[in-house]
This record gives sequence, structure tokens and C-alpha cells, in this order.
Amino acid sequence: MKIAMIGSGYVGLVSGACFADFGHSVVCIDKAAGKIEALKRGEIPIYEPGLDGIVAENVAAGRLSFTTDLVEPVADADMVFIAVGTPSRRGDGHADLSYVYAAAREIALAMKGFTVVVTKSTVPVGTGDEVERIIRETNPEADVAVVSNPEFLREGAAIADFKKPDRIVVGIEDERAREPMVEVYRPLYLNYSPIVFTSRRSSELIKYAANAFLAMKITFINEIADLCEQVGADVQAVSRGIGLDNRIGSKFLHAGPGYGGSCFPKDTLALVKTAQDHGSAIRLIETTVAINDQRKRAMARKVVQACGGDVRGKVIAVLGLTFKPRTDDMREAPSLSIIQALQDAGARIVAHDPVGMEAAKPLLDERVSYAASPYEAAAGADALVLITEWDQFRALDFGRLKEAMTAPVMVDLRNVYSREDMARHGFSYTSVGRGADDHGEVLEAAAE
Repeated sequence: MKIAMIGSGYVGLVSGACFADFGHSVVCIDKAAGKIEALKRGEIPIYEPGLDGIVAENVAAGRLSFTTDLVEPVADADMVFIAVGTPSRRGDGHADLSYVYAAAREIALAMKGFTVVVTKSTVPVGTGDEVERIIRETNPEADVAVVSNPEFLREGAAIADFKKPDRIVVGIEDERAREPMVEVYRPLYLNYSPIVFTSRRSSELIKYAANAFLAMKITFINEIADLCEQVGADVQAVSRGIGLDNRIGSKFLHAGPGYGGSCFPKDTLALVKTAQDHGSAIRLIETTVAINDQRKRAMARKVVQACGGDVRGKVIAVLGLTFKPRTDDMREAPSLSIIQALQDAGARIVAHDPVGMEAAKPLLDERVSYAASPYEAAAGADALVLITEWDQFRALDFGRLKEAMTAPVMVDLRNVYSREDMARHGFSYTSVGRGADDHGEVLEAAAE
């Protein structure tokens, strides 16, 4: 099939490359000329493991190409996917659909013959109706079926998620779109990935409901972690104990500094706004949003407490800046709020991240210093704070760290280490939701 992918950002580029890898002919389109020229040179604008290889292979095979010109690829396409950004709208938190609607107008003017237009972007309920209205108003002769097909890609594992999905959700109002949607996903369907056909509005809501539920699950275990600290329980034991219940499941039950990224913050807020507009407020998600916003600065207070209640003039080494491992995405990363709060308290920050430092620099105060390794960051530091659980931080040399640091204080916001390990190395250790070890004292090793 011939596919035009409008938008060559995270969703568009990953989806376009994977469709090409299925054997379809894909043209990725973007208005950013610099991005398109970079892609033509084989330079990938985002960090996503394995994406560079799949793009290079399909470009070489002639199945994947890039352009800034929408007209010819859309006119030639069997299917046009809209994969443009839908950020939170400044001022009110609603999803900004201006890019989606602009794409719909351009598609309407360029399309020829029957075309399936698929909204891949995350959009509120009713957006597909408006996209169809815009296309028919712009081009009354348009022969079009507008489909909702939300993405469920995790940054850092997007290619695997696309090729081995839990489900493929397709919302249609025109039955003519059913066969093309089955055809474009045929390789997955043959591998028994279920295609869930539903109405367009239900499909749009499925995406928001899924993200909101996962965000709520993260927030739930974070609140349980706070309770664990007060009653002397271990949140990891609690998480495992409830996660083994098949009705609950173990995923997204890891206590930490709160969720961030490009999806959960904006999607939960957009869902709240949509519900309010329709007179059906969803209090659980409203509370989830509020708790998550407050949690990030609360983690900074945990660091201050671990440092004896005062960080003014102290050097804090931060390990991990991106909102999660295996991505360079800094959008709504907990590190941004934590670092700002520590600076507000008078601390000096030295940070290290395996891939995220360049993306972080425009978002952080210019007083933040950057280090080439965890050990360089720790040199002269009064405390070490682990914010993002990169694999590179899971087997640190604590003897080397202790020797480099001014004070052996470790604040582990991802519970990567155990208090026994930290005690053996002579560190004052603070973690999240693990009872007695969350007061910052040095715990004596059992052998001693």
C-alpha cells in the first residue's frame, strides 16, 4: 500500500519506518526542512534504540522516503496518516489541535480518489468528526473515510511495541475503511495481534482512558510509598504482593518521583478538560494530575532532608535527567522540578545523563553544570541523587564514589539499590517508600 505520513516526529517516524518494514511504500512528510534534510542524510532527530537501523534499511530498499512537499505523496496515497503534535494548549490545558486541523485542510486539497485518512495523533473525543467536516468543507468532492487509530508506543521500546502490540485499535464510521486498515496491519494480524474495531469516538477515548489509568496506577503506588514510610513498610514488597493479583498486575507499580514525558501529563490534563466540558468530571484523574504535580518538588524536600535539612551552598550530583531511560525526551521530566527546587534551596547542581544532557540544557538553569560520567558528577558532591534509572546506574562503584564525594549521601528515587548494599559501602541512604531506611541514617551492615 502507498502511505503518506504527515508528521515526522516520534510517532510519525517510528510508524512510517515500521510500515515500510512491513513492505508498504511510505513517504514521511514534515514542514521542518532541517529535519527532513537530516533524515535524508540518515540522521535521526530522536533517540530511539534500533530506529536508525530500520530507517536506513528501508530507505536503501526504496520503501521509505522523506519530503516537505505534501501534495504529490497525498495525491498518490491509498492511506494518509496524521501524526502531528497535539501539545497542551497554552492557558487552558486543552489539547492544541491546530496542527491536526491544518493537516486536514492540506490533505483535502491534495487527495485524489478514495482515500483513507487516519488520525494517529492523540486527540480528544470528537476530533475525527471535525477532521471529516474540514475535509468535506475544504473539498466537497472528496471521497474519504476518516479513521481513528491511536498509537500505544513506549519511548525506548517503540519498535517492539509497534511490531508486537497488545492490540490495534481502529475506530471507523465508514465500512469502506475496514479492509484497508486490515491490509495495512496484515503482518501483525497474521501474528495474532488483535485488531479492535469500534466507533471513532470510542477509539479516541480508548487512548486517553488507557494513559489516564496508567498514570493513576503510578500515582497510586507513589501514595502507598508515602504511607509505607510512615508505618515502616516496604513499598516494593507491597507492590509485588498486590501486583501478583492478575486483576491488578505488576506493571506501573514502581514508586518514584512521579510520571513525566510527552504523553501522560498532557493526556491526563486533556481528558480532565474534555470531561469538564461535557459535564462529566472525572475526579480520580483530576486528583492524579494534582498529586503528580506536587510530588516532584516533594522529592526535592526528601533530598534536603537527607542532607541534614539544609542544602544551601552544597553540591548535589544528579544522575539521570530524562523522564525515563532509553530516550532523550525531557518533556515534563521530574528532574526539571527537582533540580529547580534544589536550586531554590541554594544547592549547586552537577548533572549527568547518558543521552539527555543536550536536550536538558535549554530547559535548565544555566548554573547547572554537566559531567561526562557519574564519577565526574560525584567529585566533591555532598549528595548523590538518582532520578532516572538508566542501566548504566545500576552497578555503580560505590567505593570510587565515596572516595570522590565530600559526604557519602545517596538519595535513590527509583529504589535501584538496597539499604544493605549502601550500608556495606558506608553510605547514608534514602529511598522511596521503604520504611526505616528513608530517614537518611547510615545503617550498619549485618556483618559488622
